[in-house]
Amino acid sequence: MFEGLRFQHWQPLGGEDGIVVLTLDRAGRSVNALGREVMDELAEIVERLSFEPPRGVVIHSGKPGFVVGADLTEFESYAREGRVADVLENGQRVLEKLARLPCPTVAAIHGACMGGGTEMALACRWRVASRDPSTRIGLPEVKLGIFPGWGGSARLPRLIGAPAALELMLTGRAASAENARRIGLVDRLADPASLLDTARDMIRRPPARSFAQRSTAWATNLWPARQALAPILVKQTSARVRREHYPAPFALIETWRRGGSSLRQRLKLEARAVAKLATTPTAQNLVRVFFLQERLKGLGKGAEHGIGHVHVVGAGVMGGDIAAWCALRGFEVTLQDREMKYVEPALARARDLFAKKLKTPERIDPALARLRADVEGAGIASADLLIEAIYENAAAKEALYRDAEPKLKETALLASNTSSIPLDELRQAVADPARFLGLHYFNPVALMPLVEVVRQDRLAEANEARALAFCKAIGKLPLPVAGTPGFLVNRILMPYMLEAARAFSEGIPGPVIDRAAKKFGMPMGPIELIDTVGLDVAASVGAELGPFLGLDIPPGLDELVQGGKRGKKDGEGFYKWEDGKPQKPPVDAQYQAPEDLEDRLILPLLNEAVACLHDGVVDDADLLDAGVIFGTGFAPFRGGPIQYIRSAGADALVAKLETLTRLYGPRFAPRPGWDAPALRK
Repeated sequence: MFEGLRFQHWQPLGGEDGIVVLTLDRAGRSVNALGREVMDELAEIVERLSFEPPRGVVIHSGKPGFVVGADLTEFESYAREGRVADVLENGQRVLEKLARLPCPTVAAIHGACMGGGTEMALACRWRVASRDPSTRIGLPEVKLGIFPGWGGSARLPRLIGAPAALELMLTGRAASAENARRIGLVDRLADPASLLDTARDMIRRPPARSFAQRSTAWATNLWPARQALAPILVKQTSARVRREHYPAPFALIETWRRGGSSLRQRLKLEARAVAKLATTPTAQNLVRVFFLQERLKGLGKGAEHGIGHVHVVGAGVMGGDIAAWCALRGFEVTLQDREMKYVEPALARARDLFAKKLKTPERIDPALARLRADVEGAGIASADLLIEAIYENAAAKEALYRDAEPKLKETALLASNTSSIPLDELRQAVADPARFLGLHYFNPVALMPLVEVVRQDRLAEANEARALAFCKAIGKLPLPVAGTPGFLVNRILMPYMLEAARAFSEGIPGPVIDRAAKKFGMPMGPIELIDTVGLDVAASVGAELGPFLGLDIPPGLDELVQGGKRGKKDGEGFYKWEDGKPQKPPVDAQYQAPEDLEDRLILPLLNEAVACLHDGVVDDADLLDAGVIFGTGFAPFRGGPIQYIRSAGADALVAKLETLTRLYGPRFAPRPGWDAPALRK
């Protein structure tokens, strides 16, 4: 059938049983992504198969994962050229030809199956997934400011029913193999070793879908159901995101609402809506954020960390959670504190984390065994990495280094989780500063993806590379930063948080302040944020950074801390907290927020971002944007502080800062760096 034909990315192989196996192994890439060449070759293969239909076709991957999605580098290029509609329509045509083959087709899925890969699988008649924990199936396009445009939004609701399909597409979450089988996204599960055999068996003995699945898929896509369900979905989505910030989920709901029984019509609506979304600043910025994330992932690539045993000193919330995360990711961990009573809460939190992430005893128990209490500090001698995570006091940290360093192996790294103290100051207490650095995690450790890898002037490059590789090994995004006060994230956040606390002290209600920040696009308001990180932590870091930044602690903050009102952890701070949620007081409906409130909150953050770039805290503007997005949650749809400055106009923002300086004082004075070319790209 394929004699004389050579393909670069696909390997078609016919068997004696009449079944053709199409193996996707994209040339020159470590993962499969669906670029134009891959799709053109698939179109040629499908065309040939339509002329000489085999008994059946199995599509699977020649790489560890199935397909990670469409090639975003190509997509970004097509978006710049205004050719997204052509790409979408071509992809739809190829997959529609696959769907119309006059023979059974099966997608054999192992590992990551995302975006365009899932859409290709949906164009097959059946799907089988391996039971391996790495198998995840999803349509995450909404995280890029678009939604599935190669038939995913047209096919998935008709396969598994609208509620389940829209939940997957609106959240962008990935389903495990078991979950995918439960909702009908895949038809069978198989052990990895028998995946292809199971796929062949499905062609010989096609599975039957249950009546319940077929009836749900039919009923939930009828015109009355779509008209009734769409407003509910819009209301639920509006509670999570603002339409003007993230238009894609709302466009998806509307496209589904309008789609009728004709697949051709649904595909046309889908392509038109996605092509329009691709031109929005939100989509362009979210695609940029994706590439920023990939750049951070690449920073740990190629180096060997040489770490098997991690010793953490300090079993508080940060230290205990760092230890638990390292054990979760496969490292041997010893956790030290003054007494066992300080370690026990950390072990309890670790058990909860392992239960949530690992699910089954056969996976939980080994993780628990990797995390051991070590009050005496015996693990220091065998550790490859010691992480100090005690309270923010330079003298106490320096005393710890002087005591612990002589016990360490010569090859071990010594790291501090300090959030604000300059490392050039702390390294004075270290005998071998070439191995001393900062590993600054963010709270909560299990959720925040960023780790600042903090340099100091005597750190060896090879040891920095080891630290970057270690962060990659524990599934975190490493960001190299200079060891100046506050590093990057806290230095940029502190003016924003202190200005919010000052506005609160002036009588502006906390919910009003939070609402202004969320309107800009921040994931959490600054008053709620201070309560979450702890008023004591905010006051401590503020006191450390205040002189450096020229900022004072606002009135009332210290008094709350001294009164035992440290925020969420005490049940009361600026707000009262119940069941882990802030109880925000009602605000008089007649209250009018000051017109410049948003500027007062956001401009100090932008001002300090410019200063950090000017001072070389990070190597370039892209890394700064990446650090602030992944370290603070800064409005991803805006692309980061520097990208936002470019879009809003640096000169216009400087003029606003100068106005605020006249009104409120020198804390708003433009910092050095506003004339940098990087702000005007």
